[in-house]
Amino acid sequence: MTLEKCRHFLLFAELMRDEVESYDTYPFNLPVVRTLKRLEFDPCITFLVGENGSGKSTLLESIAVAWGFNAEGGGKDWGFTTKESHSALFSYLKLARGISKPKDGYFLRAESFYNLATAADNVSATRFGNKSLHEQSHGESFLSLLMHRFEGKGLYILDEPEAALSPSRQMSMLVRMHDLIKGGSQFIIATHSPILMAYPDALILECSSTGMRRVAYEETENYQLTKQFINNPQRMLRELLREDSGKISDD
Repeated sequence: MTLEKCRHFLLFAELMRDEVESYDTYPFNLPVVRTLKRLEFDPCITFLVGENGSGKSTLLESIAVAWGFNAEGGGKDWGFTTKESHSALFSYLKLARGISKPKDGYFLRAESFYNLATAADNVSATRFGNKSLHEQSHGESFLSLLMHRFEGKGLYILDEPEAALSPSRQMSMLVRMHDLIKGGSQFIIATHSPILMAYPDALILECSSTGMRRVAYEETENYQLTKQFINNPQRMLRELLREDSGKISDD
């Protein structure tokens, strides 16, 4: 989507392939990494989609760390560490930055949000709606972060932000994202949500066992499976729950 006020803060990420010693060890053995050369981003919004284990979150985390974000989430000035669990992939990535510099930025990952919320208690409460994130429900705290901490003209890297959000809250998130994009922000998001990835004219990159490719919204497995289930839930349930569907052959 090319909006007049979109800012191309992050142009592309390039894997320095000549420096990788082996593609047989993690994380370089992940298909999305093994085949990676240059990953170009949309100036407004880029989605990384794919099944669990496809490597999209590992890649997203490495991009965030290479940019300068804390591996567990937060802004560039957040240095808290609970456990060093991120891969070394970030040190093999070369990022191309745009002419414009972001005035704001944030890395949000669902799996370490509790640690991030704890660290946020040590930051000015006004940036989070004057209320501790721990005093809000999981979904409320996610939205509070988007509404109060994301200040605009920033680079926002989000890993499965829909994890805590109901469908209606995901729609609210779409509205907030749109406001931020119109104000000059750039988003890079790993997601399973067919609601979020429906954002108009977004760049959708599907991560699979063969690597990464650009796909249309209607081509994503998330969209197709959700549509099939909603259009005919009884048929899908009969297929999923038939007696032999979970049996393991003795042969």
